[in-house]
Amino acid sequence: MYLVDTNIFLEVMLNQEKAPVVKDFFNRAKMTSLAISDFSLFSIGIIFAREKNAGPFLKLVNDDIRASGMRVLSLRLEDFTGIFANVEKYRLDFDDAYQYTVAERNGLSLISYDKDFDRTDRRRVFPEDLFRDRI
Repeated sequence: MYLVDTNIFLEVMLNQEKAPVVKDFFNRAKMTSLAISDFSLFSIGIIFAREKNAGPFLKLVNDDIRASGMRVLSLRLEDFTGIFANVEKYRLDFDDAYQYTVAERNGLSLISYDKDFDRTDRRRVFPEDLFRDRI
């Protein structure tokens, strides 16, 4: 089971450099084994609301998440202490510490291009590494 970081979704949604690799990952992955945090969802929503472009965000929510069975994970109020513990322990920003805490709480590996996770116990997994042995 995996927690997919915000930057992975944005690669495709913003047609960035690694978009083809990420598209291939999503086409090959068992979507019910993937999760997104509510924080990632909000962050992506903020980006597209700022641009007054709801289409890509609503496609993500309705077609890519809801229809696929991908889970949306949240933290409980009592987990917020853990966020700040991870900020201190791993020198993470709040958003990365939130992602890490969600992954930690749910026993998930992190799929991310964010090198800050390399300082953590969980580290990170690249989307292209998950199917390398099957290509």
